[in-house]
Amino acid sequence: MSTDKPMIKPHPLITLITPITPITPITPITVITVILFLCIGNLTAQTANPISVIPRPVSMKLTAGTFTVTSKTGIVVENGDAESLRVANMMSERFKSATGLSLHVSETKKYSAQKNVIVFSKRSSDVNLGKEGYQLSVSSDRVMIQASDAAGFFYGMQSLFQLLPAEIYGDSPAPTIVWQIPGVEIADKPRFTWRGMHLDVGRHFMPIAFIKKYLDNMAMHKLNVFHWHLTEDQGWRLEIKKYPRLTEVGAWRKETLIGHVKVKPHTFDGKRYGGFYTQEEAREIVAYAKERFITVVPEIEMPGHAKAAIASYPELGVTGVPVEVATYWGIFPDIFNVEESTFTFLEDVLTEVMEIFPSEYIHIGGDEAIKDQWKASDKIQEKIKALGLKDEHELQSFFVKRMEKFINSKGRKMIGWDEILQGGLAPNATVMSWQGIEGGIAAAQANHDVIMTPIQSLYFWWYQGEKKTEPLAAGGFISLEKVYRYEPIPSVLTPEQSKHILGAQGCAWAEYMEDESKVEYMVFPRMSALSEIVWTPKENKDWNDFKSRMVKQFKRYDQRKINYAKVSLNIGTEVKND
Repeated sequence: MSTDKPMIKPHPLITLITPITPITPITPITVITVILFLCIGNLTAQTANPISVIPRPVSMKLTAGTFTVTSKTGIVVENGDAESLRVANMMSERFKSATGLSLHVSETKKYSAQKNVIVFSKRSSDVNLGKEGYQLSVSSDRVMIQASDAAGFFYGMQSLFQLLPAEIYGDSPAPTIVWQIPGVEIADKPRFTWRGMHLDVGRHFMPIAFIKKYLDNMAMHKLNVFHWHLTEDQGWRLEIKKYPRLTEVGAWRKETLIGHVKVKPHTFDGKRYGGFYTQEEAREIVAYAKERFITVVPEIEMPGHAKAAIASYPELGVTGVPVEVATYWGIFPDIFNVEESTFTFLEDVLTEVMEIFPSEYIHIGGDEAIKDQWKASDKIQEKIKALGLKDEHELQSFFVKRMEKFINSKGRKMIGWDEILQGGLAPNATVMSWQGIEGGIAAAQANHDVIMTPIQSLYFWWYQGEKKTEPLAAGGFISLEKVYRYEPIPSVLTPEQSKHILGAQGCAWAEYMEDESKVEYMVFPRMSALSEIVWTPKENKDWNDFKSRMVKQFKRYDQRKINYAKVSLNIGTEVKND
């Protein structure tokens, strides 16, 4: 894995102070005064702009006047539908929680020019805005959100909240605040259709309440895909009714590694650890996400990362030797065999998965499948010859293609990590490019859809600051700026090939994220940078402008009780975490 480290430019203060050639001696007090002056000036510049919408919209301009939300303000849904009305009620509930104000929601066929209202105006399909786009207009008389679909209203509402004081995200009424919205005109729509955030619950289990909070924070950032990594060597996290041992055995490990996996000898905590989601709980998450216009894409790993499954049902493995659920991090040799009974097992599992998750896409992993057991097995080697395959890579391709055929037969599409390119890509597969951008380029050039999530830029398990001062992480370093500057469409692709880049996502691998607080520390504020990668037009992105808008974003994080990393904007020297 790459630990590609960006060079960090010196802090502006260093650049400004270094060239000074004083006529008279400079005392320490003088230097401190200069630094304070520059810091105050920088802070003023950052906080002067009243508009701090993240992700940055397509177009936005300030206009005259402000709109003040009061107890007499109403929410009017014009020519809407049930979903649009639901979004309006969500807005009313947020105002009630944060302000104590009860904003009455009403419906009308035709909005008349009444004042002191927030209007959701349904318009006919607009090819320029699409289903997720919106127009937001704020004057002293009214707030108007126009969209062709409820999703557009939802994202317009997110932008509207960010025009208000940060306390709009709180859950205790703040009676002393004047709830003013600056006059503004915004026209907005997303750049990409796939705006994703991943969460690994296999290494460390996360409770339902936190998953919901995670989804709420994704919605604030206008992200729309939750990639739920549900099975791993260290734990199987989803109830499968036909195979109860997957959670009776596979969801639990006898102990967990203490410290970094590279530190030898390994030490363990000696505590049984685990957990799983019932099918009803998983459906609850799917429904909660849907209300926030987020699709949940489940991942069931195969043929590798299968140790927990094989611990539950040893006959699924190659050697027949019983194994235990993994207790430390890494890549393990345990891999599914290619018997008909194993394919039947996997199809049964995916059948139940697809009954829970209505998503268009089903993720089958396909990464880091060590093939040593396949190579050493006479039975597997006979199978390779019988199938007319060249080697174990082609056997994995056969495995993936077979699973894709089954998934396609259920009206769904398959996603796999970029290793599924090895040995030949399945006919309709979508590739998630993680090892770099090369897999994404190869897939797009072969006319396959791609989601970009390169480890070098979008894996949120790397350190964000100096290793000696930061909580334990996987290693390496990715600054907030490096995340922000990532461009999902490789320059080598033609315009036609570029259409296959569906978008990008950030990945939260949980080897060193033992609880909810640590997940948030590693993901935030990098999720804000991700949101502009996938929503904001490339030409509208500006690192310095983003930094200035993050001043208010941090206040929102505080209101939402997010345990974000405060180090992200303070790095002024090169970080070496080897």
